[in-house]
Amino acid sequence: MARKAGKKSAAEEAPMKLFYIFYNQERWNNWLQSLSEADFEGDGGEDVPEGVAMLYSFSEDITLSVLKIVRLWQNERFGVEETQKKIEDVEAIVLSPLPDGPLVEVVGPVQESLLVLFAACRRFIEGDYDKDVKALVKRGRALAAEGSDESLIVAAEIGAAVIGGAACCAKYVKDDIEDPTLFDDWLVEIETMGEAMKSLKNFDEEPGEGA
Repeated sequence: MARKAGKKSAAEEAPMKLFYIFYNQERWNNWLQSLSEADFEGDGGEDVPEGVAMLYSFSEDITLSVLKIVRLWQNERFGVEETQKKIEDVEAIVLSPLPDGPLVEVVGPVQESLLVLFAACRRFIEGDYDKDVKALVKRGRALAAEGSDESLIVAAEIGAAVIGGAACCAKYVKDDIEDPTLFDDWLVEIETMGEAMKSLKNFDEEPGEGA
């Protein structure tokens, strides 16, 4: 859904102030602590190990938090600069260096996959992004195969299109890829973003409400 349009008076132009806490350092630290204590091995049965399930929830929590900022921008609760600043604040926390230890191998890949979340949100707010998802996926895969950093730019275009309502990326995500690239991880994250935007369809906050 694009941002609401329409002519407004000067008083109506100013976005209503909110005090919603989207993500903070304490929340990040609590997740890292929980992950450091989680079992990633399991008992060898069919159940997904506790740590693996927790890692997905950890990533989903960040995705939802960031997309809430975008959703409220769509609802004209925030201006562009304030929206960008709030996204940057979360990005600084999520992409901060990890403490030495086993969490680097566990959380590091999540940080890499979330690069597309922040890039896509910025692209969506800028507007005028490419909406041809099929062509973008083809181009992104080719760039990823070449090891080009431009694959993130293409992934951000796909993510922006999905935030705007385009369908992606279940049919492009394959479990049998022998050597998946980071671009494939970004497509998985974009699929999560698409589901998150559906869940936020009616999301809004009244001025002064907290998290």
